[in-house]
Amino acid sequence: MTPVFTAIPFVKANACGNDFLIIDGMHAPADMASFSLRICDRHAGVGADGVEWLFPDQDADIRARLFNADGSEAEISGNGTRCVAAYVCSDQPREKVTVRTGAGIRTCVLTSHNENQYEFEIAMGEPQVGDEFSIKLAFGEVRGIPVSMGNPHYVVFVNEFGPGWQAEAAEIGRHHDFKHGINVEFVAIKDKQHIDARFFERGVGETQSSGTGTCAAAVATITTKRAASPIRVHTPGGVQMVRWDGEVFLRGTAQLICRGEFFV
Repeated sequence: MTPVFTAIPFVKANACGNDFLIIDGMHAPADMASFSLRICDRHAGVGADGVEWLFPDQDADIRARLFNADGSEAEISGNGTRCVAAYVCSDQPREKVTVRTGAGIRTCVLTSHNENQYEFEIAMGEPQVGDEFSIKLAFGEVRGIPVSMGNPHYVVFVNEFGPGWQAEAAEIGRHHDFKHGINVEFVAIKDKQHIDARFFERGVGETQSSGTGTCAAAVATITTKRAASPIRVHTPGGVQMVRWDGEVFLRGTAQLICRGEFFV
């Protein structure tokens, strides 16, 4: 006899190495946090950096609630929002998708499309940049620039990415100065139009890329006159383009990978 399972359907998508599971909110369990933790597990679950839960919205095409891989809820992911836009376009082809996030509505403009691969430029809003300040860590002191893209970031400029940068970033992320945690970017300047970036995100850890982190890295670089807009941000997951023209615009790809069902 074939066993009967309760199953929740999902679509998996990828944006510059950041992977997300996209699930219709009609399937949301009472405890979305613990379920997101389970399904994001890379051994016992499907595996992802986070889950984008989708709901109807009166003023946008879709509303997305993002839960990180550890079950914590985040305001927004630039790459996750791009994945949501790709999902919406795959269902109903269009040139523009508006997504309500925890940081407000973001408009995604389709710039190219080839089968299951999409490219969008997202209007990410106006950044908030604070003064550079230092914090004390176990191994010494580090200086960084706080940037908000609707979620908090701390950008540290380095000459190179040392073998222990992840441990340093993890310590920064849980520093008592950041009561709600913070996303950490390490940035190395290549030239006036190109930077390298590494990411250590709240609720996830090291990621191959980050949309809001890419924006924060570019904004901090432009603010300190280390480079000028537009900037190509090189990450382990690929290259994204950031231009700062009143508000910040992020351009990059999103790929729909597969669909399936997760047994509850």
